Amino acid sequence: MTNRADIEDQWAALPAGIRDQVDGYVLQDGYLQAVLLARTAGRARGVDLIAAQRIVRLRYEHFGDRVARTPDSPLDLASLAALAHGVAGRVVAVEAVWDGDTVHDWFVNLLAVSDGPAGETCLAAVYRDPAVRALAGADAGPLHPSAAVATRAGTALAAHLGVPFHFASPDRPDDEAPRRRL
Repeated sequence: MTNRADIEDQWAALPAGIRDQVDGYVLQDGYLQAVLLARTAGRARGVDLIAAQRIVRLRYEHFGDRVARTPDSPLDLASLAALAHGVAGRVVAVEAVWDGDTVHDWFVNLLAVSDGPAGETCLAAVYRDPAVRALAGADAGPLHPSAAVATRAGTALAAHLGVPFHFASPDRPDDEAPRRRL
């Protein structure tokens, strides 16, 4: 079912209480919870996972700016530098590492690696949709949008701080790629 009218019909066929709860999740930017609820409650009405995702996307469109979206991590050099300067110890590298979850799929964490005390601090989580917006129509080439933006921001921050930048697997998501060693 790819027809918008069919999706709207599936939405209308869900019980009012389920529709209210799905809308509640959407308004709180709870995409996964909304999809799971629509799928579970609509299964007997032919709502599979794809249909549930389409229903929820329509609800996001319906509410538009009323959705209380989780704020995107700042990716501009001034913000990243301010965050890096707030890290305990001396920043000795900037590293990008893949992570993933059921809500955001694959994304990249941009880390400040420090010594004294040795550790790492996440400066930004670069999710797909904000990365696409940050690219503003620029071609990411063969890279996942999150990797392209993390590479651009991480390289600029590392150059600003005078430290190396490390991204072991920019060309494909790999949360087990080798990490930078101190």
